[in-house]
Parts: sequence; structure tokens; C-alpha cells
Amino acid sequence: MAGRLRQPTGRYGGRSAEERQAERRRRFLDAALQLFGDSPGYRATTVAALSETAGLSTRQFYEEFRTLEDVLAALHLQVNDWAEEAALAALAEAEGLPIAERAAAAFRAYAANVTGDARRMRITFVEIIGVSPRLEEQRLARRSRWVDLIRAEAASAVERGEAAPRDYRIAAAAFIGSVNGLLHDWKSGWVDATLDQVVDELVQLLLGILRPVERAQGT
Repeated sequence: MAGRLRQPTGRYGGRSAEERQAERRRRFLDAALQLFGDSPGYRATTVAALSETAGLSTRQFYEEFRTLEDVLAALHLQVNDWAEEAALAALAEAEGLPIAERAAAAFRAYAANVTGDARRMRITFVEIIGVSPRLEEQRLARRSRWVDLIRAEAASAVERGEAAPRDYRIAAAAFIGSVNGLLHDWKSGWVDATLDQVVDELVQLLLGILRPVERAQGT
């Protein structure tokens, strides 16, 4: 396709063209979550199969997307947005609590969101890998957002005297890599532990990275 087909305008069935477009896009992304995140996976899915699962036509697909990679890109961002919203909501509820409780609340919310649906995990940790330079750049950009979130929490903890002042950029990146690897391995059945045990270990790792003041002074 040289480009997207022209979108219809006006109202139909009580809904605007923008509302209908948003509904079609949602249905395509729901279908992609099922096919990309379960079976047959992104690489074995066709536009026709995705459209059939969404209950829409291939013509409607090309009204919303150019390629299946565009769908995967949008789905990857959506899955990350869900997890980020869960973590930020937990942080908001933990406002004013010590850093240990805030870190535990935020990370438990993140882990529950990501692992609560195996399809989301597959999109986040499997299907997005190695597709194209464009999606690799997107994956790393979203990882940077998580790094920035941890650095912001660390900076706040430093201001409250709960963490030692230092550059947490590399430590935060190392933690995100550990999260991705351990959660993927756990979901694959390689790590013999409950999710609570995995989360507890990661929370302790995060708190260790933040280096409480008393520990830092003793080194």
C-alpha cells in the first residue's frame, strides 16, 4: 500500500468518524494482543488473520495502519503504558511513606500488571525483540522511561535523607535489565519460585541499589 486510505467524515449511528476510528483501532490492538501475544505470534500472523480476529476488513486495517509492525509498535507502547500507569498509581497511593514501602508498592503493582496476562509478557519480553532497528529503538526508549522513573524516586529519597547522593543512572539500568530477565525466565518456568518470591527478591535488589545512607556511610 502506498499510504493509508482516506478516512470517512461525519457522524454515523450516533458516533463521529473519530469515535469509529478509535473503536476500529482498539479492536485491531485487541486482536493483536491475542495473536501476537499467544498463538501464532507476531511473525506468523498475517494482515488477513488479524483483520478476521478483529472482525474487520483488510481495507479497514490499511485505514488505521501501514504494516503489522506498526500494530506491534502500538501494542508494545500500550502494554508499557498500562504497566507504567499501575506503578504511578501505586506511588501516588504511597505518598509520604518511606522509600522501602514506596519501592515495594510500585514494583508490586508493576509486576502484577505485567505478569497478570501472559500475552502482555510475551509482547514486552519476546515478540518485540529483533524485529527491526525501529522497534529496538522504541524498546530502549521505553526502558529509558523506567530508568528515569527510578532515578526520580532515588532523587526524592536523597532529598529526604533516605538514600545516598550519587548518580543512579547505571544502577537503574542494571535493575531494569534484571527485572526483564528474571520475569521472563520465571514466566518461562526456568525459575522455581512463586511470583511473590520473585517480586520480593527484586524489591530487595532495588532497595540495595538505592544504598541507604547508613550503609553508604559504613563502606
